[in-house]
Amino acid sequence: MAERPSWTVDGRDWPNREASRFLRAGALDWHVQVAGQGPVILLLHGTAAATHSWRDVIPRLAAHATVVAPDLPGHGFTGMPGDVGLSLPGMARLVAALVEALGLRPVVAVGHSAGAAVALRMALDGRIAPRAVVSLNGALTPLGEEHAAFFTRAARLLVGLPFVPRLFAWRAANREVAERLLRDTGSRIDARGVELYARLFRRAGHLSGALRMMANWDLAPLLRDLPRLGAALLLAVGANDRTIAPSKARRIAALVPGARIETLSGLGHLMHEERPDLVASLLLQMLQAEMAEP
Repeated sequence: MAERPSWTVDGRDWPNREASRFLRAGALDWHVQVAGQGPVILLLHGTAAATHSWRDVIPRLAAHATVVAPDLPGHGFTGMPGDVGLSLPGMARLVAALVEALGLRPVVAVGHSAGAAVALRMALDGRIAPRAVVSLNGALTPLGEEHAAFFTRAARLLVGLPFVPRLFAWRAANREVAERLLRDTGSRIDARGVELYARLFRRAGHLSGALRMMANWDLAPLLRDLPRLGAALLLAVGANDRTIAPSKARRIAALVPGARIETLSGLGHLMHEERPDLVASLLLQMLQAEMAEP
């Protein structure tokens, strides 16, 4: 079983393949998709996903804006950094190095799940200066809250066992397992999406990146710093999300002056894959509103 996803094999029919670029930035080899023209929208996927999760959002946005969507460090076709690069500040630094290498300045930064934490950390650290940040079912509070330290220790223990990612990948080689994992998020996505996730889940290197990211994640400093966020914040919440409780958004909104919550009924954690038309429309409305501001 190959460790890392292969562009020639796993990427042979990758969504929006014509927009893909490979470059080196921040001492890391990146896969990033860049499409369209106009004001820049940065899209950051969540844990264990990749650019395929934006497959139907990118074309809709690219008709009105420049869209930048990387595979996060250790995910998809982007290289694996050391543990520091898989921490939240480290990942924010690496993504910022990529954006700088591309010579682009995001007007709106969008993150799904853990990607929302990366986008917010980048903005808070002054690595990007977006006018708005959009969190799609953002994973912005510690997993398990009162048991967060245990979860982190457990993840670090799992990462220290080299056979664990291979075991997970072996299990996920069964498409039905991948389909069940995705269904447990509260979302029903199309067969194409399920196949792409299953394709990545078969690669132990991809799953290792997700596990190592979890092991090095600490959200407490982010929660502490959120009140000083200068950008507008939209928290888009899927009412059926089984991964991140929709009620968590209220806690985040209370920390950020002017933050707004928008609940999308009937959608789960993968809302942007269930209703790419609805999510793209929401993002374009946000972009237009910010561009209209003096």
